[in-house]
Order: sequence, then C-alpha cells, then structure tokens
Amino acid sequence: MTSELASPASVPSAAARDAVFDPDSWYAEEIERTIITEDEIRAKVAELGALVSADFAEGVLDSGDELLLVGVFKGAVMFMADFARALSVPVKMEFMALSSYGSSTTSSGTVRILKDIDSDVAGKHILVVEDIIDSGLTLSWLLKYLEGLHPASVSVVSMLRKPGVQRVDIPVKYVGFDIPNEFVVGYGLDYAERYRELPFVGVLKPEVYQK
Repeated sequence: MTSELASPASVPSAAARDAVFDPDSWYAEEIERTIITEDEIRAKVAELGALVSADFAEGVLDSGDELLLVGVFKGAVMFMADFARALSVPVKMEFMALSSYGSSTTSSGTVRILKDIDSDVAGKHILVVEDIIDSGLTLSWLLKYLEGLHPASVSVVSMLRKPGVQRVDIPVKYVGFDIPNEFVVGYGLDYAERYRELPFVGVLKPEVYQK
C-alpha cells in the first residue's frame, strides 16, 4: 500500500464554526453547535474511499479477493454504509458489537464482545471501520483480538479522532477529521442511544449528559 493520506482535516472550519443547528429540529435545545456539516462529511467519505481503493488495488488484493470491512456496532454503521459505497474495490462486510462505555461518556477500558465476526478471517485483509478514536483503549484491544485470528493484514479507517486524549499509541493511516476534545454526537455517534441519526456532527450541550 503506497499512497499517502493527506493530513486529517481539522475542525471546526470557518463554515462549521458559524453553523447554527436548525432551531426547528427535534434536538434544537440539546445541540450546542455543528462542527462538521453534512456536506463536509460527504466530501471526506469520498476522499477516504478513493485513498483506500487506490491502496488496496495496487497489488494487495489478489484476483477474486475482497477487502473485509469490519464495522463496530452501532456507532460506525452510518460511516460504514457510506464508505463501502465510496470504494472501487470489492468488499465484504462484517460487524462486531463491543461494550466498553455503557451509559458513560468515557471508555472503561474493559471490553466485552457482544457480537463477534461470523466468518473465518484468516488470510483476509481487514479494514476496521470506526466512528471515532478517543482514548484508543477499545480499538487497541480490538486490533490485538483481530490479529490473533491470523488475517493477512489489519488496518483502520476512522471518521473522527481526538488528538491529545489517546491513552495508547495506535497507528491509524486513514482519518477523516481531527476534532476538539468535546462530547460530540451525530452521524452514528450517540449519547444514551440518541442522536445517531443526525446527518452532521455536533457538540452536545454539557447539561444534557451531566444530569
């Protein structure tokens, strides 16, 4: 894999910083501000899809092989669906469900598998599809687990990353946006299973999750 990924976009951009959440929306009183707009997400997904496709098309996938996308329920579902359609190489999709947050806003570091991969991944090229990397504890555990299944390779694509808060060093080549250390929701990200359906990423008002 030879192509180089441009540096992740930093947010908020001028447009996103000034964006105001729709006052007529269901969640208008709970979202402080938008930091990544729907249009910015769409453009970034296309960019990541092109980069990953180029990398894996260059002699990595043998004839008849597919890139195996492993999404982490539930946060990565929105991103994974859009990302898969942005790829120009054949893919298969698997999902895992892990528990490390509960109703908290931070990872406990103790991971439980609620749903495992259904197929044999030995010898496959795995791309873990993540919604966000913050502490990195859950992702670090997941990568070690997947490597124990003897794939040909394991790599990661994440839509969001919070630099400066990671507690473990994880080399992630494909990152969409570096964001501030604030509690964000939307585009798959939730608080207590709410807000996942929002088409943008916004900052949740502290009074909502500090009740």
